[in-house]
Amino acid sequence: MFNIERGGEEHRKLSYKDKNCVGCGICVDVCPTDSLRLGPIVPIARGLIEMDLVSVNQESCVFCGLCSVACPFDALSLSIEGTDVKDIKSYPKWDIESEVHDEDCIYCGRCYAVCPQDSIIFRRNLPNPVDLVRGEMDIDEEQCIYCSFCADMCPAGAILIKNIPTASNDALNNSIEVDLSKCIFCGICKRVCPEDAINQVCSTCMYYDEIEEVEITGETLISESSCVYCSWCSKICPVDAIAISKPFEGTLELVENDEKVCKGDSCHACLDVCPCNAVKIEDGKSVTDLNFCNLCGACVTACPQDIRVLSRTSMKLNNVNSESWNEILNTLLIGK
Repeated sequence: MFNIERGGEEHRKLSYKDKNCVGCGICVDVCPTDSLRLGPIVPIARGLIEMDLVSVNQESCVFCGLCSVACPFDALSLSIEGTDVKDIKSYPKWDIESEVHDEDCIYCGRCYAVCPQDSIIFRRNLPNPVDLVRGEMDIDEEQCIYCSFCADMCPAGAILIKNIPTASNDALNNSIEVDLSKCIFCGICKRVCPEDAINQVCSTCMYYDEIEEVEITGETLISESSCVYCSWCSKICPVDAIAISKPFEGTLELVENDEKVCKGDSCHACLDVCPCNAVKIEDGKSVTDLNFCNLCGACVTACPQDIRVLSRTSMKLNNVNSESWNEILNTLLIGK
C-alpha cells in the first residue's frame, strides 16, 4: 500500500490499496506518463514474494487521476483537497453494481461460500429447534444394558453413553444421558432398544398450531470495495436475489500455435492469478469460464506463453468528458 501527495495550490493524494488490486494492469495501460509499474504478479500470487502488485514513480506521476477512475476494483484512489475524484461529478464513473436484494434473500449462505474474494458479509439467525418440537423422553437405567444401539442410531446425536466398558473394571461405571435440546422425538431409539428401556412420545403434531412459525432472519451484504464482479454469487443464488453487472464485455481465448502451447498443470500461472476463480485445467489445458470472468486481463499478463488473447468489446465507464482521456481509456478495448 502506498500514498503519495502533491502540495501547492491544489493538494492531491494518490492512494493504493493492495488488498483490492487484482494485478490486471489496467492502471499501467492507461497511465499517460508511464509512472506505474506492475510487479511479478505470479510469484506474488503464489506467496513467494511479499510486495505490492503495483508501484509508482513519484517523480513522474502528474496526479491526473486516470489510473484511479480506470480501475474497476477501487485499488487506486485520487483525492483533490480531500475529496475522492469518484465523488466529483465531472470525473468518469463506472456503471457497475453488486447488490443483494434484501426482500428476496432467504439467507441460505451459498453466495458466501463461493465468493473467491471473501467479499460477502453473511449472518443468519436460525430458530431454536427446541421451540419447534414437542415430546417426552425417558430412559430407565435399571433396565438399560448400555448396548449403545440407541446412541449409535440417534440421527440427532442426542444420546450419550459414558464409560462404555473396555475392561472388566469399567463395567459398573456406565451412564446414559439424553440432550433434550437435540432430541427430535423421532422414536428410533425406542424402536431399537432390545430391553424396552426407553419411553418416548412425540406430541409435535398434536401441538402443531401452538408451535411458533419458522422464521429465519439475517443479513447478506456485498463489500463493494473488495468485489471483483465475477458473478459467482448471482449465478449460484437459488432465488435470484443478487444483481451483478460486470465492468467489461468481450471474449477471452486461448490461441496456440506450433511454437507456443498451453502447459496446463505444469504452469497454471493463469489459474494462480485469476481473482475470479474462473480458470481451471481440463485435459492438460487452461479453460476459462466466461460466466465468471470479469475480463480484467490478469491471466493474459501472467501467461508465459503469451497465448491468451483478450478482446474487450465494451466497458461501463461513463461520463468521460475529456477527448484525450476518452482516447486513452478506449485503448482498454483494444485486444490484449
